[in-house]
Amino acid sequence: MSEFKSDFLRTLKERGFIHQISDESGLDELFAKETVTAYIGFDPTAPSLHAGGLIQIMMLHWMQKTGHRPISLMGGGTGMVGDPSFKDDARQLMTIETIESNIASIKRVFANYLSYGEGPKDAMMINNGDWLREINYLEFLRDVGRHFSVNRMLSFDSVKTRLDREQSLSFLEFNYMILQAYDFVELNKRYGCRLQMGGSDQWGNIVNGIDLGHRMGTEQLYALTSPLLTTASGAKMGKSLNGAVWLNPDMLSAYDFWQYWRNTEDADVSRFLKLYTTLPMDEIARLSALGGSEINEVKKILATEVTAMLHGRENAEQAAETARKTFEEGGLAENLPSVDVPAAELDDGIGLLSLIVRAGLAASNGEARRHVQGGAVRINDEAVSDERKVIGSGEITADGVIKLSLGKKKHILIRRAA
Repeated sequence: MSEFKSDFLRTLKERGFIHQISDESGLDELFAKETVTAYIGFDPTAPSLHAGGLIQIMMLHWMQKTGHRPISLMGGGTGMVGDPSFKDDARQLMTIETIESNIASIKRVFANYLSYGEGPKDAMMINNGDWLREINYLEFLRDVGRHFSVNRMLSFDSVKTRLDREQSLSFLEFNYMILQAYDFVELNKRYGCRLQMGGSDQWGNIVNGIDLGHRMGTEQLYALTSPLLTTASGAKMGKSLNGAVWLNPDMLSAYDFWQYWRNTEDADVSRFLKLYTTLPMDEIARLSALGGSEINEVKKILATEVTAMLHGRENAEQAAETARKTFEEGGLAENLPSVDVPAAELDDGIGLLSLIVRAGLAASNGEARRHVQGGAVRINDEAVSDERKVIGSGEITADGVIKLSLGKKKHILIRRAA
């Protein structure tokens, strides 16, 4: 479609959020004439979402910004099954206690992007466990299961790729797409929800829900998916060398989150400004036109804007200032991540390799040894080449810490704990 009439779809299109829409003109018409309710589902597979899920949260954010009602659906029911989409094997089954604990932890992030409340345009946080855990199996088979064609379900890419590789797909997982389809119908009945959004890997599951709604007598439902994002070099979004880029502050500091975005590849900067910040498009166009050494300043703006939405403006600017002091002035910034080491251990001395692992800069002594041998490790800004070196209280600087560095961008302060 050349030009959308509705603010929401126009915003999504110009910022690069749209991969597929089930009925472009029908959905555009709907958004242009009324307040639309739409949802995205989030399964609680961990205590926090990571940066890979941020594109979905931003879609809900823009939906509310353009005057509509978003639903963040927590998978308290579907989480008991686990989405098999494009996975090589079954997810580990979680207990209800783990699921509830993860949901409580995940919820904290959403309030930074959405305004929840009781009003007609306020966001809603809903748990599909409210209806899925109460299902009578025989009634569900008769009333819902009869509408599904196994032949068609087997043709979905998410299932087909698993079967083509001759990897087992359990009956439990096969039911996931039925439950997801039923969620869409249930949300339409309860809240008038007309649209389900998700990543492009969810297209088959979402269309399944539209079909089920049609067979069960709902009004017309719609699907909208975002592109599956990778970085310019092909890396998966939300993954760094140190593992997942978590959104919860207790699992990843504002400083480390800021650093992840500061390290964005040049080719991704413009795209990420559109997807992950709320900067106006003309400002993004101006920033995107900058090149050469100025691109590094643009990356700092990107990092600060993305971090400000999640961690607050003050924490984002503090992270930027910490980085400036550390990298540009060669100084010691008090806000760098730190690790406490008992005084007795430092007094006795602790092996360099053990210290690198404890600081989280390597997963094992072997990896730490490779870093040392490669010349990447520094203590108090002095290169260290002796992997057998023992670090002790003598290395504590006048600032009361030992600065342990890996490469130019990773610094940890070792503090002497009482």
